[in-house]
Amino acid sequence: MNEASDTTEVRDVVIVGSGVAGLSAAVYAARADLEPLVLEGPEPGGQLTLTTDVENFLGFPEGVGGMELIQRGKEQAERFGAEFAHGTVEDATLAERPFELALSNGDVVRTRALIVATGASARWVGAENEEELMGYGLSTCATCDGAFHRGDDVLVIGGGDSAMEEALFLAKFADSVTVVHRREELRASELMAKRAREHEDVEFRWNTELLEIRGSQEEGVTGATLVHHPDGYPTEKLGDGADVDREEVDVGGIFYAVGHEPNTAFLEDTPIDLAESDHLETLEGMTTETTVDGVFAAGDVMDPDYRQAITSAGTGSMAALDAEEWLDEWEARSDAPAVAEAQADD
Repeated sequence: MNEASDTTEVRDVVIVGSGVAGLSAAVYAARADLEPLVLEGPEPGGQLTLTTDVENFLGFPEGVGGMELIQRGKEQAERFGAEFAHGTVEDATLAERPFELALSNGDVVRTRALIVATGASARWVGAENEEELMGYGLSTCATCDGAFHRGDDVLVIGGGDSAMEEALFLAKFADSVTVVHRREELRASELMAKRAREHEDVEFRWNTELLEIRGSQEEGVTGATLVHHPDGYPTEKLGDGADVDREEVDVGGIFYAVGHEPNTAFLEDTPIDLAESDHLETLEGMTTETTVDGVFAAGDVMDPDYRQAITSAGTGSMAALDAEEWLDEWEARSDAPAVAEAQADD
């Protein structure tokens, strides 16, 4: 493993992020002889490393561990010549070319083209034991892990459209689905709320929050402690010393649906356009191009809707292909003045 260094070398392509989108981009860019540098970031491998089993990735009929899938992807990219380095980008200069990336360790990386594949981080709620049990019955993705909970009683934490979608999806597999929300009113759209409320297998616990998760990595999630206060926000009330009602429930799975935060903080002061949700904006049409010429986006950092490993891998390959084409066109434009001058001299 290398450390990115402060150098005058200018790369053809730098890929920021080493989840499945970044790895897919690295494979395609390396096979195009672009010798990409992949900056792994603070959480190498991204969200997939928190998933114990991936059963919906094409080519693995028996399923594959999330960490194994990431490791295989890294080995594949390295086989074709991709270089990996530890590095967290703290600031980016995108107003001039070559682009400059300032890393947290003081290094500076320069590149002609940039692929941003930094992903998005799911919000957690701060319940006791969530770090230990994430990926072991606690999940942030129902479409990824819902099929593992056939016949289980499960909880969905949240009150927005994502929570309603998760609950309705889980109702296809689980014996019962209980939506736990800290207020009496949902943030979800009227249509999504109506669908969830009318589903016979979906229940609601209002003014309630998750305090503790029970279980182990060997057994998975086995239960939870919920707290309730009639005025809502019970954990806040508990912290202020108020009395709250506690309830122990037996469940086989818990799903967080309280939103995702795209990892775009390092782009906030650049010319690149971010959506209201802070996801990277791409140009209209089937492209990974962003509003800054030579910058491309892939994976969850630009996708607030699908958030699947397979779609991230797809956009990663698209970003590499788009970057390769852009570099070819950029080099042609850069050579044009020199060619014209040589012809004039003749």
